Amino acid sequence: MLIEGVFFLNFSNLVHLIILNHIIMNIVQRAKGIILKPKEEWEKISQENNSHSTILINYLIPLALIPAIASLIGYGLIGYGPFSSLSFGIKHAIIMLVSTIGGAYLTAFIIDILAPSFGAEKNYDKAFALVVFAYTPQLVAGVFYILPVLGVLALLAGLYGLYVLYLGIKPMMKSPDDKVTVYFIVSLVVVIVVYFVLSSILTSIFIGSVFRAAAGF
Repeated sequence: MLIEGVFFLNFSNLVHLIILNHIIMNIVQRAKGIILKPKEEWEKISQENNSHSTILINYLIPLALIPAIASLIGYGLIGYGPFSSLSFGIKHAIIMLVSTIGGAYLTAFIIDILAPSFGAEKNYDKAFALVVFAYTPQLVAGVFYILPVLGVLALLAGLYGLYVLYLGIKPMMKSPDDKVTVYFIVSLVVVIVVYFVLSSILTSIFIGSVFRAAAGF
């Protein structure tokens, strides 16, 4: 019985490792495709029918952990000016993770609601996929938060992500050619507003006291 139990545990662990390796490889291939060949990758994605929960678990959360963990190391262990403590690093990591996931859901919700106004198809799962995969460049570049002074590079990668978003609107939301640009501009405004509003709210909740202390209040 003991031998059978050990065998079962080893087999179960092997299965889990195989599944994990498969998920990681899929993430790497998808991220590589959306960054290097976005047009071709959007065509592939548009043919898929993954639910928002599947994309969340198998793609968004793993990638969102990159900037979160990097900022934890950067601010919590390496430090940056007055913001150099493990407590600040943890709070900053939470803000990064929550704002990314919450922002993706809220942005996708608004883009989906606006779809009929631009002759596009209303499909929340597609809208969520559009937003999440457009986040890819910035999330991957989030590794630069290990050195907070290089965090601006992640923001620059986010600008490329907006271009990726533009390329994905037509194949994902089936927007007519003459309305793609306007739909993109509105979506762009939504992305920016959601990002700053969520970040501001979370910052005031988690680390507002840190800024006030640094300012001498």
